[in-house]
Amino acid sequence: MADAIKVLLVDDHQVVRRGLRTFLEVQDDIEVVGEAADGAEGVDRAEELKPDVILMDVKMPGMDGVDALRRLRELANPARVLVVTSFTEQRTVVPALRAGAAGYVYKDVDPDALAGAIRSVHAGHILLQPEVAGALLAQEETNAGTGRAGSLTEREREVLGLIADGRSNREIARALVLSEKTVKTHVSNILMKLDLADRTQAALWAVRHGVTG
Repeated sequence: MADAIKVLLVDDHQVVRRGLRTFLEVQDDIEVVGEAADGAEGVDRAEELKPDVILMDVKMPGMDGVDALRRLRELANPARVLVVTSFTEQRTVVPALRAGAAGYVYKDVDPDALAGAIRSVHAGHILLQPEVAGALLAQEETNAGTGRAGSLTEREREVLGLIADGRSNREIARALVLSEKTVKTHVSNILMKLDLADRTQAALWAVRHGVTG
């Protein structure tokens, strides 16, 4: 399973972790490399195991999922975090996305949909429901994106538009006939010029300012 997507499970309920592991272990392209019972342990395990994707609960004792996401960002941990939550309120999901989550699913998600979500965020996609994207847009009006669209080159605007469409770096590279390395450079430049923290904020900025692919 050298090419399998390495997944870390972070949830304070052992039965939830066991259920997730039982399902994911039958997927040919997904490997569960570890578990953690709270955010602090999850951060430590993420640094130790270097997973590709972390399935993270939001509400946990001690360090919760949002604080764990912030800590992972401080450590520049490259793992993509998919929030798995039983909470549907925007006030629970939105802070997690603003802290760096690549998307979220609910704990009653169909197993095949969960596997698809893991593959999607691993490929660089952002998973947002329309109502949550709207709430994020409202918050981001005052909290991020002090740069101006005029500071972007024409190519950077093209890349930003494709990010807003949910394209991964690989898909952007194919669409624009560029190397993935070049696309990564463009993405880094976009984040720097617009004073944004991650692709989620970039996608929201693009939607708010009418930059589309």
